[in-house]
Amino acid sequence: MGINSESDMGASLQIGPTTLGMVRIYIAGDGVDIPLDFDPDEADEIAEELRIAAKAARGQKGGKAGKR
Repeated sequence: MGINSESDMGASLQIGPTTLGMVRIYIAGDGVDIPLDFDPDEADEIAEELRIAAKAARGQKGGKAGKR
């Protein structure tokens, strides 16, 4: 499965700080628990990548964002 493949799989996403000063992205789904820890600078970089991807997705004609 690639970044552009659709899926019916559902998952829960939680994001927050840890007691060790890291930022955790926690993904839980059907039989899957994935904790991903990042230092705050890495988390800032990921946040910026998310903002850039969201902006690009808004510009796509065929996606949900383009059907307004």
